[in-house]
Amino acid sequence: MTSDPQPTPADPAYQDRVYRSHAAIAGGVLLLAIGVWLGVDALVRGEGRTPWVALAGLLFAVPLVVAFTARPAVYANEDRLRVRNPFRTITLPWGAVSGLRSGYSNEVFTQDGTKYQLWAIPVSLRGRKRAARRHAQQVASDDPVGSRVRPGAPGATPDGTRAAGDQAMDDLREIAERREGAETAQGEPVVRWAYEVLAPCAAGAVLLGVLLGTG
Repeated sequence: MTSDPQPTPADPAYQDRVYRSHAAIAGGVLLLAIGVWLGVDALVRGEGRTPWVALAGLLFAVPLVVAFTARPAVYANEDRLRVRNPFRTITLPWGAVSGLRSGYSNEVFTQDGTKYQLWAIPVSLRGRKRAARRHAQQVASDDPVGSRVRPGAPGATPDGTRAAGDQAMDDLREIAERREGAETAQGEPVVRWAYEVLAPCAAGAVLLGVLLGTG
């Protein structure tokens, strides 16, 4: 599932810019609604072991859906980049960032070569193709503004010549280059596991395994 992440507009410099996938959130809400409806129906109407299996399934599945849809986000301010992925939160002072790369996924690299994927900023190949087509149309119509910007060029603006995910990565690169030497942007990367997601998911998996194994 891909989407165009949107930064929070016009934030003051001391606040985080927030990048999230609105399409992923919408898809997650839909999946949760269907899953909860089916699960509650099984809890209320089910007989025998069915309610327990439904409860275990919900305990296992709901955290996973939330982890992969609503949870991912990227927060950037003048001092650090905070990447909230499905199962981990990675805090990277800009001085610890060696680069950001866009390919089939968007990734950030630390000075020691460790790579972290930016789940909240998915790559949309369709969006890139649309941006390339709009650029070609601008060139063909002799657009005095759009025709000067290559699709994919650093510094391209979100005026139809740049996919939103690529523009978000450009924004992050600009902050990284500008703040990498700042005194307040130094430090070591910090990685925290999302136990609030892992614990209920593991409990649901164990309960589901026991129920199915003893059935």
